[in-house]
Amino acid sequence: MKQVGVSYKQHKLDEKYDCIVIGSGIGGLTVAALLSRHGNKKVLVLEKHSVAGGCTHVFHRTDYEWDVGVHYIGRTGDPTMEVRAAFDYLTHGELQWSKMPDIYDRVFIGSQAFDFPAGTERFRQQMRAYFPSETRAIDKYIRAVNTAAKLSNLYFAEKAIPSPIASCIGGLLRYGFLRYAKKTTAQTITEFTSNPELAAVLTGQWGDYGLPPGRSSFGMHSMVAHHYFEGAGYPVGGASKIAESIAATIEKSGGCIVRSAHVEEILVDQNKKAFGVKMKGGQEIRAENVISDTGAVNTYNNLLPSEVTHSLPEKNLLSSIPPSFCHISLYVGLKNTPETAKYGDSNLWIYPDHNHDLNFERFCENIEAPFPFLYISFPSSKDPTFLSRYPGRSTIEVLTLTSFDHFEKWKDSRWQHRGEEYEAFKNRLSTRLLEALERYVPAVKGNIDYWELSTPLSTKHFANYSSGEIYGLAHTPERFNARWLGARTPVKNLLLTGQDVAGCGIAGALFGGVIAASNILQKDMMAVVARGNQ
Repeated sequence: MKQVGVSYKQHKLDEKYDCIVIGSGIGGLTVAALLSRHGNKKVLVLEKHSVAGGCTHVFHRTDYEWDVGVHYIGRTGDPTMEVRAAFDYLTHGELQWSKMPDIYDRVFIGSQAFDFPAGTERFRQQMRAYFPSETRAIDKYIRAVNTAAKLSNLYFAEKAIPSPIASCIGGLLRYGFLRYAKKTTAQTITEFTSNPELAAVLTGQWGDYGLPPGRSSFGMHSMVAHHYFEGAGYPVGGASKIAESIAATIEKSGGCIVRSAHVEEILVDQNKKAFGVKMKGGQEIRAENVISDTGAVNTYNNLLPSEVTHSLPEKNLLSSIPPSFCHISLYVGLKNTPETAKYGDSNLWIYPDHNHDLNFERFCENIEAPFPFLYISFPSSKDPTFLSRYPGRSTIEVLTLTSFDHFEKWKDSRWQHRGEEYEAFKNRLSTRLLEALERYVPAVKGNIDYWELSTPLSTKHFANYSSGEIYGLAHTPERFNARWLGARTPVKNLLLTGQDVAGCGIAGALFGGVIAASNILQKDMMAVVARGNQ
């Protein structure tokens, strides 16, 4: 695997750049690439971690490789689809995609399995076959998802257009989407059906946005469901190819990605104008624009000087939106190849019963309770190059969501030095996850060669999220009603990018970068990236 970027200690940086991006997640890489390619700007990307890419990076153990966040990405199968077109533009078409199987998700409610096939109409017919008495409800649901997803384009356009125009017509742009986003997913689906099993199946991907139906915005649910209606893909060569391909675009314009580069503070003058950053160790680097991909909370609470933020209403408003929940993930290495063992390739969503909210609440209160769900992914089966890179090996990931409260007592401990009690706690969780994996994928029995558990403390350490949250700010109805939350900030020349600007996940963070770039370049960059490489 090619290492993206250069080491901060081993690379001499210039004193001034056109733009500085703090964080190299997909939101940071996207805005940097757009400014480099379309704005011809010299961009410096500063990454605190020793590996660039944020949740697109991979990690290795002997004979194995796992992604940490790119489990599958929708709307990549056709170059005319907006996500694929955006990636094509950002990478000059260098990033290739492998199509996931026709049944990309399989949802278990208790012992019954429900397949999610690629294609909206095929999904409709499959759901009708499972629930023949609910055809009208299914049709209404699909219509609502498609309508809300379409209206979200106008909602996010308000965050991309110049502020004076947004002040005049922003309310009209937001209105349609907010009719859906102000309601919870459960409230909206109850309007279509009273069948709890159908509701559970239709919300069977709620782990993709991190909130059960009773808490999540139907706007966020719609964007995710629509995102996958036409199936999903996976980067050829593994998740690390995303950062590697985008980095080339940044470097062509004289930009640079720097690893192990700890930004201590955003520099702000007396006129509340950002003009650069101060690094750990004291070095100051100047820039015309500073863009933060560290999340709204980190930016306002940790990177901006307190004398600047104490009078900003945004800092207090942030407390009204909770962080998203955390995840635990078991990374499993197996000796046999996917062809030999037939472990599977469709993602599995496994729920004990139809009551998603109750099961999740129970697990958040007591981690010894049954898992609220398990998401089982087969990354080695998704990447056609995996076998050539790791012959005779395959990988599986088993994930669920939980509350940070269970890990609070170790929050101030150091990575890999958290003590015996913590390791014993992890081992108990790992054993339970392994038992569940063997129950649902029996072919793994006797073939497990390696396993390792990641907890919210890992996310806290590597992504610098104080509560180990996986999706930034929670995607509640209140979050989408927060007009102040977007790329623009009250500090002149300081912008946000990533998940907190648009939505969760790789695609959401990517379009957060597009919105940030639109603000800097004063141009509709959505229209630019939608053309792909044409």
